[in-house]
Amino acid sequence: MEMTGARRWWALIAVAASMLVVGLDLTVLNLALPTIANSLHASTSDLQWFNDAYSLVLAASVLPAGLLGDRYGRKKVLMTALAIFGASSAACAYAASSGELIAARAVLGLGAAAIMPLALAIIPVLFTPEERQKATAVMASTMFLSFPIGPLVGGALLDRFWWGSVFLINVPVVLLALAAVTFLMPESRSAQRPRVDAVGVAISSAGLIGLTYGFIRAGQDGWGNAAAVAAIAAGALALAAFAAWERALTRRGERDAAAGTRAGAPAETRTVRPLIELALFRSAGFTWGTILATLVTFAMFGILFAMPQYFQEVRGVDALGSGLRLLPLVGGMLAGMIGGTRLQSPRRNAAGLPIEPLAGARSMVATGFAVMAAGLAVGAFTTVTSGTGFTAAWFAVSGVGLGVAVPSAMNAALGALSADRSGAGSALITAMRQVGATIGVAVLGTVLSNVYQARLTPVALPAPVAGAVKSSVAAGVVVAHKLHSAALLETVRTAFVHGMDTMLWACGGIALASALLALAFLPRRARSAAGPAESAAPGTSETGPQRAELGL
Repeated sequence: MEMTGARRWWALIAVAASMLVVGLDLTVLNLALPTIANSLHASTSDLQWFNDAYSLVLAASVLPAGLLGDRYGRKKVLMTALAIFGASSAACAYAASSGELIAARAVLGLGAAAIMPLALAIIPVLFTPEERQKATAVMASTMFLSFPIGPLVGGALLDRFWWGSVFLINVPVVLLALAAVTFLMPESRSAQRPRVDAVGVAISSAGLIGLTYGFIRAGQDGWGNAAAVAAIAAGALALAAFAAWERALTRRGERDAAAGTRAGAPAETRTVRPLIELALFRSAGFTWGTILATLVTFAMFGILFAMPQYFQEVRGVDALGSGLRLLPLVGGMLAGMIGGTRLQSPRRNAAGLPIEPLAGARSMVATGFAVMAAGLAVGAFTTVTSGTGFTAAWFAVSGVGLGVAVPSAMNAALGALSADRSGAGSALITAMRQVGATIGVAVLGTVLSNVYQARLTPVALPAPVAGAVKSSVAAGVVVAHKLHSAALLETVRTAFVHGMDTMLWACGGIALASALLALAFLPRRARSAAGPAESAAPGTSETGPQRAELGL
C-alpha cells in the first residue's frame, strides 16, 4: 500500500526524533563530566572511557546494523535500537560506579549504531529524487539542533538535579520516537535476503575499532604514542583486507549470476551478498558527497568543540549561557537549509513542463563551504574580550554555509543508494563520517592543544601544578582561581584563545579546500540510483519487479 504524501513527511519527522536523542546524548555528556567525576570518584582514564566505550561499540556495529535493517526490516531494527538506547540511557542515569557507567555507555553505542544509518536509510525508500533534498535537510537540521539544545537543557538539569538527569532526558524523547515510528513509519526491507557476510562483519568491525581507538589514543596521548600508531596501522590493514574480501565476494556473486540458479538452492541463499557495495565508490556523487559531508564535521569542529570552552572558561558564562550563544549558528543553519532547498527544488515553466532547478548540487555545496570558510576566517580574529555580537555574527554566517552545504552533500551521496540496499549504504556513509569525525577531533584537538601549551607564559609553579595547567584550559582556570593569581588566569585564557584562533584558521582552510573539491569532483546534479523511473513509486527498489516490501 503506497503511503500518502503527508504521512511520508510525518514518518520522516518521527525518525528525525530518533536522531535527536543521539545528538542530545553527544552534547550533554561532556557537560556532566566534572560532576560525574566527583560523584563516582572517576579517574581521568574512566572519564576517557565514558566516551571511548560508546565510540568503539558504535564503530564496530554500524555496518552490521545497516545490513540487519535491509535484511530483517528497517522499522523493526530501528524500534529495537530505540528501545536499547532508552534502556541504556536509564542505566547510565542510575550507574553506581564508573564500571557500570562505562558498560551502559557501550550498550548506548550499540543502539546509536543502528539509529544513525537507518534514520538516513528511509530517505531513498520513501522519497522520490525530487523530494530527497528537502527530506535530507529535515534530517540534518534535527541533528544540528541538538548542539544548542543539549547545553541548554543539560545545564538547566545540572543546576537543579543530580548528574543522571542528563541521561534520563533521553527516555521520554525515545518513548515519543518509538510511538511515532510505530504508527507512522512503514516497514521496508530488501527484496532479496541472501546469507549474511559474517567474515566481512568481523573484519570491518575490527578495522573500524582499530582506526577509531588509534585516533582517540593519539588525540589523548600524542601522535608518537606506540599503541596509537599500532592501532591505526592494524585498523588500516584490516580495512584493506575487508575491501579485498568484499571485492572477491562481488566477483563470486557475478559469476553465480552468470552461471544461473544452482540446482535445488533457493534464490536468496545461493550466495553471500557483500556487506558493502564497492560499486558505490564508482559514483562520484556517493564518494564525494560522503567525503564532503565528513569534511563538514572537520570544518565545524572549531565551533562545536572549542567555542563552548571559550564561553565558559574565557568569558566565564555558565553552560546555559553557552548554549544560548550557540543559537545564532542554528538560526543561520536553518536559513541556509531553507534557501538552499528552494534553490534546488524542481520547477515548472509556464506550460507546466519540468525545468532544471536554479542551482545544482555542485554549486550549492561549493557555495556553502565558501560561506563557511568566510565565517570561520572572521571567527579566527576572536579575542579574550570579543563581544557577544561579534561571535553571533560569524556564527550566523558559518551556520548559513553549513545549512547550504550539508543537505546538498548528503543528498548527492544518498542519491546513489537504491531502496533495496539503503540500510547498508547509509551505514557505510555513517561509518565513514564517524571515523572522519574521530580523526578530526584528534588532529584539530592536537592543533589547539599544542598552540595552547606553546603560548603559556612560563610561571613558577610546582611540576604537578604546571602539568595540570598545561593539560587543558579548564584545569588552568581552576588552578589560577585556587592560587588567586590574576596573571596566571590571563595567561591561560590568552593562550587558549591563540590556540582556538589557530584551529579556526585550520577549519576555515578545510572549508575552502572542500569548496574547491566540490567544484572539481562533485556532479552538477545529484543523480538517483534508480533513474527517473523511481519517482513513480516511492519505497520501491530500482530493480523493477523486485520491490522493497512496504508493511502498510
